[in-house]
Amino acid sequence: MRETALPQPPAETVPRGALVAIGLLLALVVAATAAVRLSGVNVRAPDAATLASRALFFEDRSNGSVAVLAADRRTVVAVLEGEQGFVRGALRALVRERRARGLDQSEPFWLLGRADGRLTLEDRATGQRIDLESFGALHASAFGRLLQQPAAANVNHQSGR
Repeated sequence: MRETALPQPPAETVPRGALVAIGLLLALVVAATAAVRLSGVNVRAPDAATLASRALFFEDRSNGSVAVLAADRRTVVAVLEGEQGFVRGALRALVRERRARGLDQSEPFWLLGRADGRLTLEDRATGQRIDLESFGALHASAFGRLLQQPAAANVNHQSGR
């Protein structure tokens, strides 16, 4: 039996000059990004005025829910049941930072509603903040309801934190 060689497809090559240009452009972008980051220049747009703010505590419950408490009277604002993944994830990041700095949970978190419709969750104890609109309107609305919802009357719970 006689073997026949299959035809080879033509080799596609990228010109060496194009590869060098791409490499130089990539190096320039990385260097420029590093220069801005290391310079300490604040590239964030200034925050719009705060129209509403609320100090909140978040308390894990034995049934797996999370109670949201108004910090002024420790009254229940909401009880978050089910997965509530975004709310839990945002809080987990802030609580982890407090623990890393050896801080307790005695200070509330601040939820700020801005004039431009954006929401910010701040931890004034650590200086950390989460700009909630960065995660989309659906996730931000999970916190937006907490800013607008009145505290339940005559329900006073002490936080275990």
